[in-house]
Amino acid sequence: MPPIIASFLRFLPTLALGLAGGAAAFAVNLPLPWLLGAMIATTVASLCGARLRSPGRGRKGVLVVIGVMLGSAFTPELSGDLGLWSLSLAVMLVATAAMMAFSVWFSQRIAGHSRETALYAGVPGGVSTVTVMAMASGADLRVVGMTHAVRILVLLVAIPPVLQAIGHVDLAGATPDPSRWLWLPGPVDAAWLVAAGFGGLWLARLLRLPNALLFGPALVSAALHLSGVTHAAVPPTLLALAQVLIGVSVGVRFAGTSLARVGQTLVMAVGQALVLLALAVVAAWVGHLLTGYSAAAALLAYMPGGAPELSLVALTLGIDPAFVTTHHLLRISVLVLILPALLRTLERSGS
Repeated sequence: MPPIIASFLRFLPTLALGLAGGAAAFAVNLPLPWLLGAMIATTVASLCGARLRSPGRGRKGVLVVIGVMLGSAFTPELSGDLGLWSLSLAVMLVATAAMMAFSVWFSQRIAGHSRETALYAGVPGGVSTVTVMAMASGADLRVVGMTHAVRILVLLVAIPPVLQAIGHVDLAGATPDPSRWLWLPGPVDAAWLVAAGFGGLWLARLLRLPNALLFGPALVSAALHLSGVTHAAVPPTLLALAQVLIGVSVGVRFAGTSLARVGQTLVMAVGQALVLLALAVVAAWVGHLLTGYSAAAALLAYMPGGAPELSLVALTLGIDPAFVTTHHLLRISVLVLILPALLRTLERSGS
């Protein structure tokens, strides 16, 4: 049996659990049902000791699909908003600096982690890139991975109540009508979207983009949609499947985790995530007052991390996904560029 088929068959029970969780959440009208349902079901199962499989290469494919879908949100009408976008991007960078300063201080002074661990655990975003960079340092990879996983989990669970509290989005109308579930784009539009995916992978490698599987296809798809070459919309079924796989990807990060063994790390990570969420809410209101953009869009754009997850939420709920994606691309790019220099500075100050 080919390895890829064997790997898929091993992943099937995890996928089935995610689909069941998503279907249950959909049945009870939970906001973001396919994402939150799959995430909650697999997280609970992981913490209870179930041996769940990661999507592996499947997640990589989903990131490409999400990137192409995000690019479809860029339209020619966006050109008049670039001035306000620049102001919002500046607010986001200031908020990111404040979040990272707090995270590093909290992780080192309150949680008692080493300087290297505190730095990599405190980066507000870019979990995949940060984890790879942490491997070459003296950081505790278990703490780094757990902190980022808990942060993403807390943010995603908090999104529905926080958005409803700030009152700038209708979560009830975010689920597509059942009659549209089987809708697909025409063959020409579908071909352009496939070309955007492959072309985006090539462009991402050429430019060495952070989170290349997501942002490369997003850039090429955005170019196609901005130029009017295609106006292909997002198939609801594909969007729901992407939500399930992303939800499962978050949940399986807790596989092999014992609450008794890592209780303190979990408590500290939850506390840190809640403070970062509060900072993001404050920054979102500042961005809203300065630019006029909805606080909901600003919140998803300023939230610390989980670019694929938060961009997918924006796409699913129709909360200006182009705006949200652009902010996360800039945030991750800046963090990847400054992180090595920041670590060297901290090492010199501690020596």
